[in-house]
Amino acid sequence: MANRANAHFEISPWWKRGTILTMVVGFSILTFIAVNAYDDAPPVPTIVVNAAGDKVFTGEDILAGQQVFLKYALMENGTIWGHGAYLGPDFSASYLHDLAMETSEGAAQSLYGRSLTELRGADRDAIAGAVKHILKENRYNDRTRSLVFTAPEVASYHSQLAKWTSYFVDPLQNGGLKSKYITDPQELRQLTAFFAWTAWASVANRPNRDYSYTNNFPYDPSVGNRPGSFTYLWSALSLITLLAGTAAILFAFGKFNYLGWKGVSPPVHPLMLPGEATESQRATIKFFVIVTLLFLLQVLVGAATAHGRVEPGSFYGFNLYDIFPSNILRTWHLQLAIFWIATAYVAGGLMLGSSLGEVEPRGQVVGTNLLFWALVVVVTGSLLGEFLGINQLLGHLWFWFGHQGWEYLDLGRGWQILLAIGLLLWVILLFRALKPAFLDPERREISFLFMLAALAIPVFYVPAFFYGSATNYTVVDNWRFWIIHLWVEGFFELLVTAMVAVTFFRLGVVSRQTAARVIYLDAILFLGSGIVGTGHHWYWTGQGHVNMALSAMFSAMEVVPLTLLTLDAWDFIKLSKGENEVSGVGIAIPHKWTFYFLMAVGFWNFVGAGIFGFLINLPIISVVLQ
Repeated sequence: MANRANAHFEISPWWKRGTILTMVVGFSILTFIAVNAYDDAPPVPTIVVNAAGDKVFTGEDILAGQQVFLKYALMENGTIWGHGAYLGPDFSASYLHDLAMETSEGAAQSLYGRSLTELRGADRDAIAGAVKHILKENRYNDRTRSLVFTAPEVASYHSQLAKWTSYFVDPLQNGGLKSKYITDPQELRQLTAFFAWTAWASVANRPNRDYSYTNNFPYDPSVGNRPGSFTYLWSALSLITLLAGTAAILFAFGKFNYLGWKGVSPPVHPLMLPGEATESQRATIKFFVIVTLLFLLQVLVGAATAHGRVEPGSFYGFNLYDIFPSNILRTWHLQLAIFWIATAYVAGGLMLGSSLGEVEPRGQVVGTNLLFWALVVVVTGSLLGEFLGINQLLGHLWFWFGHQGWEYLDLGRGWQILLAIGLLLWVILLFRALKPAFLDPERREISFLFMLAALAIPVFYVPAFFYGSATNYTVVDNWRFWIIHLWVEGFFELLVTAMVAVTFFRLGVVSRQTAARVIYLDAILFLGSGIVGTGHHWYWTGQGHVNMALSAMFSAMEVVPLTLLTLDAWDFIKLSKGENEVSGVGIAIPHKWTFYFLMAVGFWNFVGAGIFGFLINLPIISVVLQ
């Protein structure tokens, strides 16, 4: 009798309201930060001149240099403001430090007639103070949109032209790029202008502020770049929010014993059995084969990338890196990871959608096969395009079908459009599979939640189209992480929860109320911290310290739902041991390795994202490590 009553029990409407409120508040704050990014971004001057008013380079040179940086996939070699690969240098930090050393040497010769290395004590301190004064002063004129470089800055720009020309010649010195990778004098001049602008933004104080556009990143005491007081403040306060959030959620789990994965007391009657599959489910098998192959290829490419870091001139006696330089290998390593993970989600969604819908829609197999070949075209086409792009074989089409240059979103804009269309087709197929379940009260809510979680994937890929190759670097990084972070630490997490909930529901180990409640709970916890927590990627990329304040506190709370994964592991153990309530005899639950896999995923997710992720997200740690 109790079980029959429980079958009609509905969860509180406040779960749905709480989820909606969480998303509204989170995206309101994130939108506020995004709007501010346009105002806070370091300005790109129309012209850079010397003290006499003579042109050094133009704003067009800076943006053209950014395009050179992207066209040659240099973000997969080094970094700008800490974002990119660590095979090469942070180009902005390297340029800035050389500028500081050259300015110091020039000041030492001018004031004391001696080399900097010969100075000691007060004399050396005087030089350090003079250098900080020269470089920290912001000489940008907002009215004329012009920037004045001092004599040391102009001299450094010209001297660093030779440095960066030399850098791209030798693979042994540049992290495994192709020999004589960039040789065009105009491209090298434009690229150096771009580096000079990023270095200026890193050191010049914002108007009426005592810190730079990048919040004094990179850390370099020689130019006065040290963590500001706000960096320490928000790091400390983020620890308080973490403790408060952890205490609140543990109190909730202690008070409400129905939270989490609680099993059902009736006998287990799974609706998903080994060997029983629909035609459309069988059609997803080839997706999982591709997932396995992509994963294997990613491991092999990753191994080759790592080997190149140790021995860039040789791969067991063969010069592999002259054909596949480090920047294309690292690109493929990242892209293959994204592709196999996304393909697994796509196939898993279709398989579970078919199980939940119970009725096979007409033409579903054809649609599934069409989606498969569409993904094959996007994967192979984009990987090939990236290779052709870094070899400059696509001309002006490099941005559209070659290597777009932005880390994680390297595939060309044309391939991005096709990928978005493919994801939209996936959502349509999933809707067709779930449509019958929307009419059944027992399956309606969990099907609706599953559908919304899947819909968020293509929706939050849309920001990939909000910028181009000449958009301000700060603005691009803002939208780039709307995709990267919200996918990985937001909606992918939510989709996984929904897929696990559907799996357990169809296996008969949890009720629909428990399945729906867990999805709502994870949405509130993951999105409540993760949406605004996106901003921890923007501490040093040209956004103001308001972003740091909000992002540091919310980002710290991202650890809270990850901590709960340890509780989930114990729940999974209990769920995998069914028992007949009448006879008390244990019942073997099918797919037991699914439970073991989920426990392992939860553990490593907690270790990687919860422990190490938290450590590097504190602003005071990030400023040193990034």
